[in-house]
Amino acid sequence: MSDETIISIEKVSKTFVMGDVQVPVLHEINLEIKEGDFVVIVGPSGSGKSTLLNLIGGLDRPTSGVIWFDQPDQEISRFSDTQLTAYRREHVGFVFQFYNLVPTLTATENVQVASELNKEGMDPQEALKLVGLEHRVEHFPSQMSGGEQQRVAIARAIAKNPRLLLCDEPTGALDLTTGRSILGVLHKLNQELGKTIILITHNSAIAAMGTRCVHLGSGTIATMEENTHPVSPEEITW
Repeated sequence: MSDETIISIEKVSKTFVMGDVQVPVLHEINLEIKEGDFVVIVGPSGSGKSTLLNLIGGLDRPTSGVIWFDQPDQEISRFSDTQLTAYRREHVGFVFQFYNLVPTLTATENVQVASELNKEGMDPQEALKLVGLEHRVEHFPSQMSGGEQQRVAIARAIAKNPRLLLCDEPTGALDLTTGRSILGVLHKLNQELGKTIILITHNSAIAAMGTRCVHLGSGTIATMEENTHPVSPEEITW
């Protein structure tokens, strides 16, 4: 982990408007993410985890406050739609709880779709090798287990060679053994490739493997802890 700040969040709030009803979800969040961080954001359903991840990933805009990416002149909270699209394409990889693979494409083809979005993209088969799926490159999603499909989804996310890897409950649909293997892949990407990872989860046990744990509650940061001795994914149990 370096001392360079890649994401800076200052007094960010988000309120959704549903007809005449306003639903506040986040309230004055302050958070800095360093290059090479592995940040685990923990909180129950409705605490604002996914909303915060979507704001960082440029899928939504805050109601108030600012979000900076990398440099002071890149205030993504004020980007146009075109700028947000470029930001997501060039700098952000997404991993979701449900894999969202194209069922009619092979593993290689699913990853290739993402790698071609960025001129700095990786070779699809190299990305699949990084997640331990070099033997499944020509298989379709229906021919793979849930854990293998999630590995393809991770390979697809990193194939763009993004600065940020944003993971929304990546183990939520998996059993303990398979979930550990997915966490192992993310740990490898963080340690060996230096990818900055932000992972949100309701599972507090996963926080032990992060360099930092942020606890969200009712749309605010309840606590934030540095972890000087992260545990390996093999040590995590739930």
